[in-house]
Amino acid sequence: MDNPAVDDELWAEFHRVVNMTSRELEDWLRTRDAGPETEPLPDEAGPLTGHQVLAVLRKRRSDVDDHDADVMRKVVDRVLSERRDDLEPTAGEAHWRHRLMSLGHDPLKPA
Repeated sequence: MDNPAVDDELWAEFHRVVNMTSRELEDWLRTRDAGPETEPLPDEAGPLTGHQVLAVLRKRRSDVDDHDADVMRKVVDRVLSERRDDLEPTAGEAHWRHRLMSLGHDPLKPA
């Protein structure tokens, strides 16, 4: 049975907005924080929200809890506030793209 905290609309919208795979996001978070001399531990690289998105991507829908649902809503809202609803590939400044990629959305990736 599906989790009542996550309705069909939220599940579909989150997976439409988060267009990076869990592997792509994990690699990005690690790359984002790597420096010329040091690199953080893999589980500590990147912002907290990026790790929360990664955790949701690794779960089955039936395993998503209320906290995960809140993260999903927050990510959908943040990405859509910075993008058009059609999510067509859009080039922008590197910091803008990197900020969105830390949420699991690559604005240059086809929708």
